[in-house]
Amino acid sequence: MGGKRALLSSRCMRFDIVTIFPGYFESVFTQGIVRRAQAERLVEIRLHDLRDFTHDRHRTVDDRPFGGGEGMVLKPEPLAEALASLGIYPMTPRAPTTSGAQAQSAPPRVILLSAQGRVFTQALARELAGLEQVVLICGRYEGVDERINELYCDMELSIGDYVLSGGEPAAAVVVDATMRLIPGVLGNEASGEFESFGVADAEIDVDVEGVPRSQHGAGGLLDYPHYTRPAEFGELRAPEVLMNGDHAQIRRWRREQQLKKTLKNRPDLLERAALSTEDRKMLKALLEANN
Repeated sequence: MGGKRALLSSRCMRFDIVTIFPGYFESVFTQGIVRRAQAERLVEIRLHDLRDFTHDRHRTVDDRPFGGGEGMVLKPEPLAEALASLGIYPMTPRAPTTSGAQAQSAPPRVILLSAQGRVFTQALARELAGLEQVVLICGRYEGVDERINELYCDMELSIGDYVLSGGEPAAAVVVDATMRLIPGVLGNEASGEFESFGVADAEIDVDVEGVPRSQHGAGGLLDYPHYTRPAEFGELRAPEVLMNGDHAQIRRWRREQQLKKTLKNRPDLLERAALSTEDRKMLKALLEANN
């Protein structure tokens, strides 16, 4: 079974994670889809302990900030050495690194995980999924010496408007969200299309084998509600429309629910969502019903 799925993708995407807590990932990357993707050689994850690139008795990776202030800052030297071990140097073209016997043709994308970065989105996950190698630097304490960001990093990335104790949880999020969009990782290729923040209908190319599609591409909206057996639970019954077998009705109901849930929980997404004329009519009706 594993070999059959691996044939869906001819490449292996590599993630390199630079961290002072490599043990954090021991359980995170040995479960579920991430474990299976590694076993089938669709994804390779390498952990690099930042303390291995120190040269003092205490394996020091941090120091006090210039100018005073609270907390400690990750020193630039160990990070620079860690990146150099991956063939990444400042202000020069990055040398391709090797994975197994095959040399990679494109330089890696170096990302500093930081609360100061641009917000990670599904669209960015899709962009990263098209790369061969991504290097994630996990910040810690008060942050990373800014010269590492200026000299080595392609972008700063945040997973939300809140502060974590370190970049390790963010790295796990980026790896999971990205690798599931790599061809062959998910058991059903359509699973990565029909979900929250997915692409619009026009961008979806899924073989439905002649069966009318009962789903809409999200087009930047949230996903619709899902139901399964039993039909009745806790005095609530699953919507009859989902059980009548009419694909056109199901598709329309699901689109309406996408709009309804997005309007309720993330109205900001509607401003940049790919909405059709029919979508706008449904949205107008929902807005009028709420007023």
